[in-house]
Order: sequence, then C-alpha cells, then structure tokens
Amino acid sequence: MNDETTRPSALPPAPVAADTAVPPAANLPFSGWVPLLVGAGVAFVIRLLFWGAPGQRFSAMLGAFIYLAPAVCGAVTVYAAERIRRRSIGYYLWAPWVATALFVAGTLVVFIEGIICAIVIVPLFAVMGSLGGLAMGLVCRITNWPKQAVYSFALLPLALGALEPMMPNPDRFSSTTRSVFIAAPADTVWHELNNARDIRPAEIGGAWAWRIGVPMPVEGVTREGPEGRVREVRWQKNVHFEEVVAEWSPPHRLRWTYRFSPDSFPKGALDDHVLIGGHYFDLRETTYTLTPRAGGTDLRIDVAWRVSTRFNWYADRVAHFLLGDFSEHILGLYKARAERATIAG
Repeated sequence: MNDETTRPSALPPAPVAADTAVPPAANLPFSGWVPLLVGAGVAFVIRLLFWGAPGQRFSAMLGAFIYLAPAVCGAVTVYAAERIRRRSIGYYLWAPWVATALFVAGTLVVFIEGIICAIVIVPLFAVMGSLGGLAMGLVCRITNWPKQAVYSFALLPLALGALEPMMPNPDRFSSTTRSVFIAAPADTVWHELNNARDIRPAEIGGAWAWRIGVPMPVEGVTREGPEGRVREVRWQKNVHFEEVVAEWSPPHRLRWTYRFSPDSFPKGALDDHVLIGGHYFDLRETTYTLTPRAGGTDLRIDVAWRVSTRFNWYADRVAHFLLGDFSEHILGLYKARAERATIAG
C-alpha cells in the first residue's frame, strides 16, 4: 500500500453533521429583523381589535391589552426566532424591547395612538414584552408544544378583553405638594395667581408634560360670575375649562375644583386615553397656600387627582411624576412674575 494514501492530509474531509447546518432562513438579508417584525405585527393586529370606547369591551386601556398585548409581542418574537435557531436568555429579554418599540412606532405612524400615550406606556410595554419573551423561551426549551402555547398566548387578551369590562375599574386618589419661596408680598403673589395672562412658553417651558405633547397654559384669570368666582383657563390647541373657586381667603388660601365641558378638549388636543375629566383620569382640586414670612412669601401648591385603571400602580406613578414636575414649573412662573412686579414697584 502506498504510504501517501494513509496520511491525514490525503484523507477526505469528514462529513458535517446534519444538525449543525445553519438554517437557510438565518442567512437571508436582514433575517435578524424578521422575528421582531413578526412580533410587532401580531401586537399591531391586536391593537386594531382593541378599538372599544372607554369603559367598554376591547378598549385599549383595559388591563387585558396593556399587560397582554406587549407580552404577546414578546412571546411571538421569541417563538419566531426559535424556529430559525436556538436563542440565548439575553435574547429573550432584549428582543421583545425592540419588537414592542416597533409596535408602538407603528401605531404612531398610522395615528392610532397619540405621542403622549406612547411615551408614557413604553416602559411598561418593554417590561411586559420581556416577560412574555422569557416565558416563551422557557416553553421552547422545556416542552414540545411551543406552537400551541403561542396560539393560546395570542388569544388570551381577546378573551379577557371581552370579560374585563364587566368588573368596574378601581379608583385611586392621590395628591402631590410643591412649594417655593417668593421674594414678594403675599398680596402681590395673590394677584399673580388670579391674573395669569399671556403666559409665554419660555416662562414654563421645561415641564415634562409639555415636552410629551400636553398643551401649554396660555391664561388663567379669576372672574366673578352668577354662581360665584370662577377661574377661566385657556391652553394651547384651543383647550379651555373652568376652575370653580371653592375656597377664597385672600391673601392666604385659594382652592378650586375643575369643570369641563364637552368641547373643553378639541379633537387631537389630548390623547383620548388620558383625557382630563374622562373615564380613566381626572383632576380633582388644586389648592394654593400663601404664608408670609421675612422677606417674602412661601407659596405651596397641592394638586389632587384620580386614576381609574387596572394598572393604577403604574398610572399613579406617572401622574405623580408629571403633575409634580408641572407644579414646580407653575410655581416658577408665579415666582418670576411676582418678584418682577415687586421690583417694578
């Protein structure tokens, strides 16, 4: 026998095991985006089905949608990815974030959702998407029925979306307090509180509520009416409503409740889901307390509100952040105006 034929270099290459071959789908251009787009697409379809009015079946503010639509998005994303090849635990967590972001972006593009709702809900969607993705990843690893699981996952929000409105939403009442020292007499501060005219964006500009699309205040003026004192308020985008004075103790304490009319918020001025005075959110009252002290006045604002959702634990935290930040900027407006008026003499 010729020794040359027995050398390792002369032997034919060993065959590649069939189970190590890379699936053709993984080699397609942009194949990494396919599972993300599939997950986002399924969630988008669910959103199209959740078109009910506030408090009715298949409303997009139901817990069945808020919790389960992003979870389905994450689950479908991972299922589609696992059909191509096995993924890591990290993938189960981060891929749903991208898919839910694509889903929310899609609703904005076709004007299903407004920018306010989208920004507020994205963090919760990301968490629920990751939980759904992780659950589906575990199903794919330890069971033989991932397809049945993903079908059940996708149908669950629809089933609960029909049943959930039979149970009333819980109400949660909260408030926030902010204060500032103003180098001006209490009488001057009181005047500015009741005569806030021609408010310019530069005077209140940095509040997060306005950054995400809530119209900015333009005017708030207290007037005497047949029913007593009423503060007439105007915001940008033709928003208007009344603040009914419930306590009037010049120059120490001012409290009002809110009164909205059917045309207070023109279409497009606010997202329907966060409409003030609506099914899910309402401002209850605002109180200003003025305390004279050496060199000026301490001005405190207390704002109270209601949230009524299946995710009050989240909605109330968002309200705390936005209304607390809003209060700080409003106090800054009154501080600047009262101190200028004092200097002008």
